[in-house]
Amino acid sequence: MKKRLILPLFCLFFNILQAQPLPKPITTGPAKGTLLVIGGGNLGQDIMQRFKTLAGGDTARIVVIPTALDDDFFKQDSAENILRKYFGGFNMDEIQILHTRDSALANDPDFVKPLLTATGVFFMGGRQWRLADSYLHTKVHDALFQLLNRGGVIAGSSAGATIQGSYLARGDTQNNQIMMGDHEEGLGFISNIAIDQHVLARNRQFDLFDILRQRPELLGIGIDENTAIEVRADTFEVIGNSYVVVYDQTFWSREGSELKNLPPSSDLFYFLRAGDRYNMRERKVLEP
Repeated sequence: MKKRLILPLFCLFFNILQAQPLPKPITTGPAKGTLLVIGGGNLGQDIMQRFKTLAGGDTARIVVIPTALDDDFFKQDSAENILRKYFGGFNMDEIQILHTRDSALANDPDFVKPLLTATGVFFMGGRQWRLADSYLHTKVHDALFQLLNRGGVIAGSSAGATIQGSYLARGDTQNNQIMMGDHEEGLGFISNIAIDQHVLARNRQFDLFDILRQRPELLGIGIDENTAIEVRADTFEVIGNSYVVVYDQTFWSREGSELKNLPPSSDLFYFLRAGDRYNMRERKVLEP
């Protein structure tokens, strides 16, 4: 008798589990500290000075990570001087440069030391999979989260923007036009998100759908050049000269949408500009 009851009870329990709604994926940034997620291009003083301010101003201790750049850059004798000159143009002279292609070295306590006292980190652009190969799940990765917990700032432009998300868009080693490639995990400073860059400058506004149709639980964010989102916990604010594209299966407009003929929710996106704020956990624009 007992055996005859087991299978029906198991089926009933399984059906109850299936009927329960799946937990809603939560998209959020770090509880402490700040992220500056920059869409690439020739950056202006406003974004870079914002990074310097967030890192502590004239007392900032900045670490630059140029690992996304290709090997030809590092073959130049002047590679370090080029980086120092670039940041010097934004009045950031006291910087340390951290770079390796060897994930074993990224687990060496001596290599990680500059991050332990840093107040700001800046990821240069290039190819984001190189950053994943070198630093994902290493002591460097741990130290970056510790920096945020101390109230520091992590910034990154282009590849340095995408790597901050949980899903690594354009992570293929062969071609940067492949949206879901052979590397799919980012450093995860923001959870449940895919971040694209150079979006309007390169007409990439439809590309994120390649990911979101396969991974609809993700929030999609596309950032144009010389534009950034400043992320604190659940919320980001747009700064810079152009637009951020939001893919959250809804639509928003300053003039409303009641009279608009909109496509299906799976094909929707909308634009935010400097000063606009967005709650990633609730996936909605914060009205001014």
